[in-house]
Amino acid sequence: MKKVKVLLIATMLSIVAFGQNKTEFTLTLKDGNVVTGEAKVSNITLSTDYGKLVIPIKNVTSIELGVHPDNSQKSKIENLTKQLSNSNEEMRSNAYKELTTMSASIIPVLEDISYSSNYIPGDFNDYSLSNAISELKAIHSVSNNYKTKDIVFIDYDYNMGGIYSFKNIELKTEYGTLNIPRNKIEKIDVMFYDATEGAGMKTFKLFANKHISGNNNGGWMKTGIMVKNGQVIDIISSGEISLASLSGNTYKPDGSSKSSSSNDFKANSSSSTYPAYGNTVYKIGESGTAVKAGASYKGKSTSSGMLYVSIYETVYNASNTGFYVVKLKVR
Repeated sequence: MKKVKVLLIATMLSIVAFGQNKTEFTLTLKDGNVVTGEAKVSNITLSTDYGKLVIPIKNVTSIELGVHPDNSQKSKIENLTKQLSNSNEEMRSNAYKELTTMSASIIPVLEDISYSSNYIPGDFNDYSLSNAISELKAIHSVSNNYKTKDIVFIDYDYNMGGIYSFKNIELKTEYGTLNIPRNKIEKIDVMFYDATEGAGMKTFKLFANKHISGNNNGGWMKTGIMVKNGQVIDIISSGEISLASLSGNTYKPDGSSKSSSSNDFKANSSSSTYPAYGNTVYKIGESGTAVKAGASYKGKSTSSGMLYVSIYETVYNASNTGFYVVKLKVR
């Protein structure tokens, strides 16, 4: 009886462990480094101009972090900018030093002041406001096209701007647990693994307005699935997309297509192993070669690395519409 109980408890524990969802964050840091690890986050709370928005983490694909203006110090900052025009060099120098030791949050405040009709630049160029802004941007690795709001991308198809408040992100990595401050992070890419898929099957959406093999800026979706040489890869794809880059024709994952003036799909009769327009394709590793998967694929991996998937088209057009649902399994 005791053996049966032990076996039952062990089985229950393995089911619980298998049934846990997992969220992986890939952080692009302002210094150019990239860190990936598991994060314990279930929702993203975004404070918008229209109220608070609570977004389930499984629907979040990425977050671009902005520079939030700190208007609580505006009076002090305005006074310091006025001192930059003072005839006393020491006063100008002290004001400049104080400004450039502040946080990145004063950059948008300083720029608002510099654009204001009330701001009159002084006669001295040694400690100018524009120099202070440039130095602060360099110190905090803030680009000239920064945003003052955080942008949350949802299901690869929508985005919303607001304030995502947090001090740091705790990541569980293979090297241990890391606590990374918000001010060091530029972007967060999110990968959610749904335990309800079961038996190793993972489901992804490939959006035609992003996941195009010819798109050099995020056209290949990183699945988070590691493949070893000799493992079997199963891929099943469904859905329809319209490619503006190909006269707005509609495609399916198997490469069949129809023009905007036709009601019927024309089958892709080619027996070539080379991908056709609209095919689901995959590659192993960032520099891997695109392999035709189509609507249904089963084959052995010839190399090891991260599995990436995309829609085959050599030209990218952001006006493409539609998406494919892609189910992946590696065994």
